[in-house]
Amino acid sequence: MEKFNVLIDQIKSNALYVVSFLLIIAGLFVCSVIAERIIRGKKGITDKTSAARRAASVGLLSAISAVLMFFEVPMFFAPSFYKLDLSELPVMIGAYAFGPSVGVLIEFIKIILKLFMKGTSTAFVGELANFAVGSSFVIPAATLYYSNRTKKTALKSCILGTICITLFGTAFNAVYLLPAFAKLYGMPLEAILEMGAKANPLAGNDIVTFVLACVAPLNLIKGTVISLLTLLIYKKISPVLKGAGIGADLVSNREVQTEEN
Repeated sequence: MEKFNVLIDQIKSNALYVVSFLLIIAGLFVCSVIAERIIRGKKGITDKTSAARRAASVGLLSAISAVLMFFEVPMFFAPSFYKLDLSELPVMIGAYAFGPSVGVLIEFIKIILKLFMKGTSTAFVGELANFAVGSSFVIPAATLYYSNRTKKTALKSCILGTICITLFGTAFNAVYLLPAFAKLYGMPLEAILEMGAKANPLAGNDIVTFVLACVAPLNLIKGTVISLLTLLIYKKISPVLKGAGIGADLVSNREVQTEEN
């Protein structure tokens, strides 16, 4: 209850920021839904999943994803506040199984669960970063796979997602996150850049070299690791997802056959 009250106080004191956060989430969700409907119309995909099964799958994958957020690995080439976690893996599994909009939903629920379990120490800046950067990987990857559910497309979608998270995550840090963190903690941006230079001599003393040396490799590694695990895990559990397991897949007339090609 104490954590809940603290969270409510933080929301009240950062109401404008929270509203903008929710608007970003809503915008991404609407875009993913529109993309799904366009693809369904062109590919003739019909949804055979019951609402109860979908809800149970989303809840389970969201919970697993939230727990994975607590297991972070620091990167030797970046300051200590940059860490690698695997919380996007269940998000990708859900997005591959049910479409990109479900991926965005799981990403959102993951953040909410994390806030209730641990709260925020960054006035929601860190949570927005995790959601936005994670979505930049999941949405393009899942959308491409949703349009043509084959092994070859799965590989292409993971490559696309890795490229997107690397480019977006790097740019987002340079344009928004690093200045926001500097303002939040009342320190000059130069102090953060100095931390980067100590961890990685290639980071230099300006924000561009910092993100190229510290942030880009982190997102590239994260995208690659999540991609490899997704390709390995989803193939093995997809029969369970389509049957009486934790969820069922979206099925078209040719989907079951094409996923084996």
